[in-house]
Amino acid sequence: MAILPLVILPDSRLRLVSEPVGSVTGEIRKLADDMLETMYDAPGVGLAAIQIGVPKRLVTIDTSKEENVRRPQVFIDPVITWESEETRSYDEGCLSIPDYYAEVIRPDRVRVRFLDLDGQTQEIEADGLLATCIQHEIDHLNGTLFIDHISKLKRDRVMKKFTKAAKRDAA
Repeated sequence: MAILPLVILPDSRLRLVSEPVGSVTGEIRKLADDMLETMYDAPGVGLAAIQIGVPKRLVTIDTSKEENVRRPQVFIDPVITWESEETRSYDEGCLSIPDYYAEVIRPDRVRVRFLDLDGQTQEIEADGLLATCIQHEIDHLNGTLFIDHISKLKRDRVMKKFTKAAKRDAA
């Protein structure tokens, strides 16, 4: 397993729509392992493949709250098939937008269909933090960032801050 570099805002790759994985190969399993290692190292609770520069519809999540307990989940070609009318607010952050958090309102519960690491179709219903993470990471696969769910004024400030930092780091 390898820890891979994260793609950071304002990198335009974060706006790419990721391609379906299709069949689960050894290469995809290795990518999922590397993504989990990268996610744990960051540390974060979710990671989309595009966040390491790979435009594939692959997501890793671990929302376990217990210290030293890992419950990794891998979602390949995930699709939300249902979402609740009830919503929930969560203070979201993102490994690609370090040290910035904002309140985002999303459906409280979702049902998602995906392939597992054996290439088998699975479907789960999620609520709470897991539902929020699934929606956040699937947004990444569609070129959407959590800051797209906040006011234009706040989003513009974040973009300006990260664009300025990227220019400073490049100099």
